[in-house]
Amino acid sequence: MQKQVTIIGSGIVGAVTAFYLSADPTLNVTIYDEGIGQATKNSAGIISPWLSKRRNQRWYELAKAGAALYPEIVQTVQMGYSVYQQAGTIVTRHDPTDLDALYKLATQRRQAAPQIGEIEKLTATEVQERIPLLTAPEPGVFISGGARVDGDKFAHNLLKYAEKRNLVRHKGKVTLGDQGQLLTQHGQQAYDTLILAVGAWLKPLLLPMGIVADVRPQKGQLIELQLPESWGDDVPVLMPEGERDFIPFTRSKLVVGATHENDMGYDLQESALVEDDLFASGVKLDSRLTKDQISQVKVGTRAYTRDFAPFFGPLPDNPHILVASGLGSSGLTTGPMIGKLLADYVQTGQQTDWDRYQLPISTYLDDAD
Repeated sequence: MQKQVTIIGSGIVGAVTAFYLSADPTLNVTIYDEGIGQATKNSAGIISPWLSKRRNQRWYELAKAGAALYPEIVQTVQMGYSVYQQAGTIVTRHDPTDLDALYKLATQRRQAAPQIGEIEKLTATEVQERIPLLTAPEPGVFISGGARVDGDKFAHNLLKYAEKRNLVRHKGKVTLGDQGQLLTQHGQQAYDTLILAVGAWLKPLLLPMGIVADVRPQKGQLIELQLPESWGDDVPVLMPEGERDFIPFTRSKLVVGATHENDMGYDLQESALVEDDLFASGVKLDSRLTKDQISQVKVGTRAYTRDFAPFFGPLPDNPHILVASGLGSSGLTTGPMIGKLLADYVQTGQQTDWDRYQLPISTYLDDAD
Protein backbone atom coordinates (compact mmCIF):
# COMPACT_ATOMS: atom_id res chain seq x y z
CA MET A 1 0.00 0.00 0.00
CA GLN A 2 1.33 3.43 -0.93
CA LYS A 3 2.13 5.90 1.83
CA GLN A 4 0.78 9.46 1.65
CA VAL A 5 3.45 12.16 1.88
CA THR A 6 2.13 15.71 1.90
CA ILE A 7 4.37 18.75 1.49
CA ILE A 8 3.29 22.27 2.44
CA GLY A 9 5.21 24.92 0.52
CA SER A 10 6.63 24.82 -3.00
CA GLY A 11 9.74 26.95 -2.58
CA ILE A 12 13.24 25.56 -2.93
CA VAL A 13 12.95 23.03 -0.06
CA GLY A 14 9.46 21.82 -0.97
CA ALA A 15 10.25 21.57 -4.68
CA VAL A 16 13.50 19.65 -4.20
CA THR A 17 11.89 17.31 -1.67
CA ALA A 18 9.03 16.64 -4.10
CA PHE A 19 11.52 16.07 -6.93
CA TYR A 20 13.30 13.30 -5.03
CA LEU A 21 10.22 11.70 -3.47
CA SER A 22 8.27 11.62 -6.73
CA ALA A 23 10.73 9.01 -8.02
CA ASP A 24 9.55 6.55 -5.34
CA PRO A 25 6.61 4.42 -6.59
CA THR A 26 5.74 3.38 -3.02
CA LEU A 27 4.66 6.95 -2.21
CA ASN A 28 1.76 9.22 -3.09
CA VAL A 29 3.20 12.74 -2.99
CA THR A 30 1.01 15.84 -2.70
CA ILE A 31 2.09 19.45 -2.40
CA TYR A 32 0.07 22.47 -1.23
CA ASP A 33 1.13 26.05 -1.83
CA GLU A 34 -0.40 29.41 -1.05
CA GLY A 35 2.33 31.17 -3.04
CA ILE A 36 2.38 34.49 -1.15
CA GLY A 37 5.69 36.23 -0.46
CA GLN A 38 7.75 33.15 -1.24
CA ALA A 39 11.46 33.82 -0.84
CA THR A 40 12.42 31.44 -3.67
CA LYS A 41 10.39 33.38 -6.24
CA ASN A 42 11.91 36.69 -5.17
CA SER A 43 15.56 35.83 -4.64
CA ALA A 44 18.69 37.21 -6.27
CA GLY A 45 19.90 33.75 -7.25
CA ILE A 46 23.62 33.56 -6.38
CA ILE A 47 25.08 30.09 -5.76
CA SER A 48 28.59 30.72 -4.46
CA PRO A 49 29.11 29.84 -0.78
CA TRP A 50 32.83 29.09 -0.82
CA LEU A 51 34.17 32.60 -0.16
CA SER A 52 31.75 33.38 2.65
CA LYS A 53 33.39 34.38 5.92
CA ARG A 54 30.52 33.14 8.06
CA ARG A 55 32.01 31.30 11.03
CA ASN A 56 29.22 28.75 11.26
CA GLN A 57 30.94 25.63 9.93
CA ARG A 58 27.70 23.63 9.87
CA TRP A 59 26.13 26.25 7.62
CA TYR A 60 29.14 26.13 5.32
CA GLU A 61 28.98 22.34 5.02
CA LEU A 62 25.27 22.53 4.21
CA ALA A 63 25.73 25.33 1.68
CA LYS A 64 28.67 23.57 0.05
CA ALA A 65 26.65 20.37 -0.31
CA GLY A 66 23.65 22.27 -1.67
CA ALA A 67 25.72 24.05 -4.31
CA ALA A 68 27.20 20.73 -5.41
CA LEU A 69 23.72 19.26 -6.05
CA TYR A 70 22.70 21.81 -8.68
CA PRO A 71 24.54 20.41 -11.73
CA GLU A 72 23.13 16.93 -11.07
CA ILE A 73 19.54 18.16 -10.69
CA VAL A 74 19.77 20.55 -13.64
CA GLN A 75 21.07 17.78 -15.90
CA THR A 76 18.34 15.35 -14.81
CA VAL A 77 15.53 17.84 -15.43
CA GLN A 78 17.24 19.30 -18.53
CA MET A 79 17.01 22.95 -17.50
CA GLY A 80 18.38 25.65 -19.79
CA TYR A 81 20.79 28.54 -19.21
CA SER A 82 17.94 30.91 -18.41
CA VAL A 83 17.29 28.82 -15.28
CA TYR A 84 20.79 27.89 -14.11
CA GLN A 85 24.21 28.82 -15.41
CA GLN A 86 27.62 28.14 -13.89
CA ALA A 87 29.21 31.31 -15.27
CA GLY A 88 31.43 31.99 -12.27
CA THR A 89 31.49 34.58 -9.49
CA ILE A 90 33.71 37.60 -8.95
CA VAL A 91 34.10 38.96 -5.41
CA THR A 92 35.80 42.37 -5.25
CA ARG A 93 37.85 44.00 -2.50
CA HIS A 94 39.16 47.58 -2.17
CA ASP A 95 42.23 46.67 -0.14
CA PRO A 96 44.97 44.57 -1.84
CA THR A 97 45.64 42.81 1.47
CA ASP A 98 41.98 41.79 1.73
CA LEU A 99 42.10 40.59 -1.87
CA ASP A 100 45.13 38.41 -1.12
CA ALA A 101 43.36 36.96 1.93
CA LEU A 102 40.29 36.17 -0.18
CA TYR A 103 42.41 34.43 -2.80
CA LYS A 104 44.14 32.41 -0.07
CA LEU A 105 40.77 31.41 1.43
CA ALA A 106 39.51 30.22 -1.96
CA THR A 107 42.68 28.17 -2.53
CA GLN A 108 42.39 26.55 0.90
CA ARG A 109 38.72 25.70 0.51
CA ARG A 110 39.15 24.20 -2.94
CA GLN A 111 40.98 21.27 -1.33
CA ALA A 112 37.72 20.07 0.25
CA ALA A 113 35.41 21.64 -2.34
CA PRO A 114 36.67 21.07 -5.89
CA GLN A 115 33.35 22.54 -7.09
CA ILE A 116 34.95 25.96 -6.61
CA GLY A 117 36.66 25.33 -9.93
CA GLU A 118 39.36 27.63 -11.27
CA ILE A 119 40.53 30.50 -9.07
CA GLU A 120 41.98 33.71 -10.50
CA LYS A 121 43.02 37.02 -9.02
CA LEU A 122 41.86 39.77 -11.40
CA THR A 123 42.82 43.40 -11.86
CA ALA A 124 40.07 46.00 -12.23
CA THR A 125 40.61 45.96 -15.99
CA GLU A 126 40.31 42.17 -16.10
CA VAL A 127 37.10 42.33 -14.03
CA GLN A 128 35.62 44.75 -16.57
CA GLU A 129 36.63 42.43 -19.40
CA ARG A 130 34.62 39.63 -17.73
CA ILE A 131 31.65 41.91 -16.96
CA PRO A 132 31.48 44.58 -19.73
CA LEU A 133 28.49 46.25 -18.04
CA LEU A 134 30.75 47.74 -15.38
CA THR A 135 31.92 51.34 -15.60
CA ALA A 136 33.59 51.41 -12.16
CA PRO A 137 35.28 48.01 -11.77
CA GLU A 138 37.51 47.02 -8.87
CA PRO A 139 39.98 44.14 -8.53
CA GLY A 140 38.57 40.83 -7.42
CA VAL A 141 38.82 37.07 -7.15
CA PHE A 142 37.09 34.93 -9.79
CA ILE A 143 35.91 31.37 -9.12
CA SER A 144 34.56 29.44 -12.08
CA GLY A 145 32.23 27.23 -10.01
CA GLY A 146 29.96 30.11 -8.98
CA ALA A 147 26.52 30.15 -10.54
CA ARG A 148 23.29 32.08 -10.92
CA VAL A 149 19.85 30.53 -10.71
CA ASP A 150 16.36 31.83 -11.33
CA GLY A 151 14.76 30.40 -8.20
CA ASP A 152 11.20 30.76 -9.49
CA LYS A 153 11.93 28.93 -12.76
CA PHE A 154 14.06 26.32 -11.00
CA ALA A 155 11.30 25.36 -8.54
CA HIS A 156 8.69 25.46 -11.34
CA ASN A 157 10.75 23.09 -13.49
CA LEU A 158 11.26 20.68 -10.60
CA LEU A 159 7.54 20.55 -9.82
CA LYS A 160 6.55 20.04 -13.47
CA TYR A 161 9.05 17.20 -13.69
CA ALA A 162 7.77 15.66 -10.46
CA GLU A 163 4.18 15.89 -11.72
CA LYS A 164 5.10 13.64 -14.62
CA ARG A 165 6.28 11.04 -12.12
CA ASN A 166 4.21 11.00 -8.96
CA LEU A 167 3.19 14.43 -7.65
CA VAL A 168 -0.22 16.07 -7.23
CA ARG A 169 -0.30 19.85 -6.73
CA HIS A 170 -2.91 21.97 -4.96
CA LYS A 171 -3.19 25.72 -4.44
CA GLY A 172 -4.65 27.20 -1.29
CA LYS A 173 -4.08 27.93 2.37
CA VAL A 174 -3.74 25.13 4.91
CA THR A 175 -3.69 25.14 8.71
CA LEU A 176 -2.93 22.59 11.42
CA GLY A 177 -5.09 21.36 14.26
CA ASP A 178 -3.85 20.96 17.82
CA GLN A 179 -2.81 17.35 17.13
CA GLY A 180 -1.26 18.12 13.76
CA GLN A 181 -4.40 17.52 11.71
CA LEU A 182 -4.03 18.90 8.18
CA LEU A 183 -6.93 21.25 7.49
CA THR A 184 -7.55 22.46 3.93
CA GLN A 185 -10.36 24.27 2.16
CA HIS A 186 -11.70 20.81 1.28
CA GLY A 187 -11.65 19.60 4.86
CA GLN A 188 -9.22 17.49 6.86
CA GLN A 189 -6.72 15.50 4.80
CA ALA A 190 -4.98 12.32 5.93
CA TYR A 191 -1.23 11.80 5.66
CA ASP A 192 1.46 9.37 6.76
CA THR A 193 4.19 12.02 6.64
CA LEU A 194 3.73 15.79 6.58
CA ILE A 195 6.55 18.11 5.53
CA LEU A 196 6.25 21.79 6.44
CA ALA A 197 8.51 23.77 4.10
CA VAL A 198 6.83 27.14 4.54
CA GLY A 199 9.82 29.31 5.44
CA ALA A 200 8.88 32.35 7.51
CA TRP A 201 5.33 31.07 7.97
CA LEU A 202 6.38 28.07 10.06
CA LYS A 203 5.87 29.84 13.38
CA PRO A 204 2.16 30.69 12.92
CA LEU A 205 1.54 27.28 11.31
CA LEU A 206 2.86 25.39 14.34
CA LEU A 207 1.26 27.54 17.05
CA PRO A 208 -2.03 25.56 17.15
CA MET A 209 0.07 22.52 18.15
CA GLY A 210 1.52 24.47 21.09
CA ILE A 211 4.94 24.73 19.44
CA VAL A 212 6.87 27.99 19.11
CA ALA A 213 9.46 27.96 16.33
CA ASP A 214 12.42 30.34 16.50
CA VAL A 215 11.61 31.86 13.12
CA ARG A 216 11.37 35.54 12.25
CA PRO A 217 10.44 37.12 8.91
CA GLN A 218 13.03 39.10 6.99
CA LYS A 219 11.96 41.29 4.10
CA GLY A 220 14.04 41.19 0.94
CA GLN A 221 13.68 43.47 -2.07
CA LEU A 222 15.50 43.55 -5.38
CA ILE A 223 15.14 45.25 -8.74
CA GLU A 224 15.28 43.77 -12.23
CA LEU A 225 16.41 45.95 -15.12
CA GLN A 226 15.95 45.25 -18.81
CA LEU A 227 18.94 46.70 -20.65
CA PRO A 228 19.16 47.61 -24.34
CA GLU A 229 22.34 45.61 -24.89
CA SER A 230 22.61 41.85 -24.57
CA TRP A 231 25.45 39.60 -23.46
CA GLY A 232 26.40 35.95 -23.59
CA ASP A 233 25.76 33.18 -21.11
CA ASP A 234 29.24 33.35 -19.61
CA VAL A 235 29.09 36.75 -17.83
CA PRO A 236 29.86 36.12 -14.12
CA VAL A 237 27.91 37.23 -11.08
CA LEU A 238 29.47 40.15 -9.20
CA MET A 239 29.54 40.33 -5.40
CA PRO A 240 31.02 43.80 -4.86
CA GLU A 241 32.37 45.10 -1.59
CA GLY A 242 30.00 47.60 0.01
CA GLU A 243 27.31 47.42 -2.68
CA ARG A 244 24.37 45.20 -3.59
CA ASP A 245 25.01 42.08 -5.60
CA PHE A 246 25.02 42.56 -9.36
CA ILE A 247 23.68 39.59 -11.33
CA PRO A 248 23.63 39.71 -15.13
CA PHE A 249 21.23 37.00 -16.27
CA THR A 250 21.21 35.53 -19.75
CA ARG A 251 20.77 38.05 -22.57
CA SER A 252 19.69 41.44 -21.17
CA LYS A 253 18.25 41.03 -17.65
CA LEU A 254 20.18 42.55 -14.77
CA VAL A 255 19.29 41.95 -11.11
CA VAL A 256 20.51 44.23 -8.30
CA GLY A 257 19.90 43.20 -4.71
CA ALA A 258 18.67 42.01 -2.42
CA THR A 259 18.05 43.85 0.85
CA HIS A 260 17.98 42.35 4.36
CA GLU A 261 15.25 44.08 6.38
CA ASN A 262 14.77 42.49 9.78
CA ASP A 263 12.05 44.68 11.28
CA MET A 264 9.39 44.73 8.57
CA GLY A 265 7.46 41.61 9.56
CA TYR A 266 5.51 40.05 6.71
CA ASP A 267 5.23 43.34 4.80
CA LEU A 268 5.25 42.70 1.04
CA GLN A 269 4.78 46.27 -0.11
CA GLU A 270 7.31 47.69 -2.53
CA SER A 271 9.27 50.60 -1.09
CA ALA A 272 10.21 53.53 -3.32
CA LEU A 273 13.04 54.40 -0.93
CA VAL A 274 14.47 50.90 -1.14
CA GLU A 275 14.07 50.91 -4.92
CA ASP A 276 16.07 54.16 -5.02
CA ASP A 277 18.75 52.65 -2.79
CA LEU A 278 19.06 49.54 -4.97
CA PHE A 279 19.19 51.62 -8.13
CA ALA A 280 21.85 53.90 -6.64
CA SER A 281 23.95 50.85 -5.80
CA GLY A 282 23.61 49.63 -9.38
CA VAL A 283 24.61 53.03 -10.78
CA LYS A 284 27.83 52.96 -8.76
CA LEU A 285 28.76 49.86 -10.75
CA ASP A 286 27.29 50.87 -14.11
CA SER A 287 26.82 54.63 -14.45
CA ARG A 288 24.79 54.21 -17.65
CA LEU A 289 21.79 52.67 -15.89
CA THR A 290 18.55 54.67 -16.01
CA LYS A 291 15.44 54.33 -13.90
CA ASP A 292 13.21 53.61 -16.86
CA GLN A 293 15.16 50.38 -17.34
CA ILE A 294 13.70 49.00 -14.10
CA SER A 295 11.24 46.36 -15.28
CA GLN A 296 10.25 44.88 -11.94
CA VAL A 297 10.61 45.21 -8.19
CA LYS A 298 10.43 41.91 -6.32
CA VAL A 299 9.59 41.54 -2.64
CA GLY A 300 9.80 38.33 -0.62
CA THR A 301 9.91 37.17 2.98
CA ARG A 302 12.79 35.05 4.20
CA ALA A 303 12.92 33.08 7.44
CA TYR A 304 15.78 33.54 9.86
CA THR A 305 16.60 32.33 13.36
CA ARG A 306 18.35 34.00 16.29
CA ASP A 307 21.70 32.50 15.20
CA PHE A 308 20.94 32.90 11.47
CA ALA A 309 21.24 29.13 10.95
CA PRO A 310 18.73 26.84 9.21
CA PHE A 311 17.12 23.84 10.85
CA PHE A 312 15.21 20.83 9.55
CA GLY A 313 13.91 17.40 10.48
CA PRO A 314 11.11 15.66 12.39
CA LEU A 315 9.39 17.31 15.34
CA PRO A 316 10.81 15.81 18.56
CA ASP A 317 7.37 14.69 19.77
CA ASN A 318 5.86 13.88 16.37
CA PRO A 319 8.23 12.11 13.94
CA HIS A 320 5.53 12.05 11.26
CA ILE A 321 5.77 15.84 10.87
CA LEU A 322 8.97 17.24 9.36
CA VAL A 323 9.86 20.93 9.28
CA ALA A 324 12.45 23.10 7.57
CA SER A 325 13.03 26.82 8.09
CA GLY A 326 15.52 29.55 8.93
CA LEU A 327 17.34 29.43 5.59
CA GLY A 328 17.73 33.22 5.41
CA SER A 329 19.32 34.86 2.39
CA SER A 330 21.24 31.70 1.40
CA GLY A 331 18.12 29.60 0.93
CA LEU A 332 18.75 28.81 -2.73
CA THR A 333 22.16 27.46 -1.73
CA THR A 334 21.28 25.42 1.38
CA GLY A 335 17.75 24.49 0.26
CA PRO A 336 18.62 21.70 -2.21
CA MET A 337 20.58 19.72 0.36
CA ILE A 338 17.87 20.18 2.98
CA GLY A 339 15.29 18.89 0.50
CA LYS A 340 17.41 15.87 -0.33
CA LEU A 341 18.02 15.06 3.34
CA LEU A 342 14.30 15.29 4.12
CA ALA A 343 13.49 13.01 1.18
CA ASP A 344 16.12 10.51 2.33
CA TYR A 345 14.64 10.55 5.83
CA VAL A 346 11.13 9.84 4.51
CA GLN A 347 12.44 6.84 2.59
CA THR A 348 14.91 5.42 5.12
CA GLY A 349 14.04 6.86 8.54
CA GLN A 350 17.73 7.70 8.98
CA GLN A 351 19.35 11.04 9.86
CA THR A 352 22.78 10.23 8.49
CA ASP A 353 25.42 12.86 9.38
CA TRP A 354 22.78 15.52 10.08
CA ASP A 355 24.90 16.89 12.92
CA ARG A 356 27.36 18.03 10.24
CA TYR A 357 24.76 20.48 9.00
CA GLN A 358 22.79 21.77 11.98
CA LEU A 359 22.38 21.95 15.72
CA PRO A 360 19.71 19.66 17.25
CA ILE A 361 16.31 20.75 15.96
CA SER A 362 15.09 21.18 19.55
CA THR A 363 17.39 24.25 19.67
CA TYR A 364 14.83 26.08 17.52
CA LEU A 365 11.55 24.72 18.94
CA ASP A 366 9.90 25.44 22.27
CA ASP A 367 6.59 24.82 24.00
CA ALA A 368 4.05 27.63 23.92
CA ASP A 369 3.24 29.19 27.30
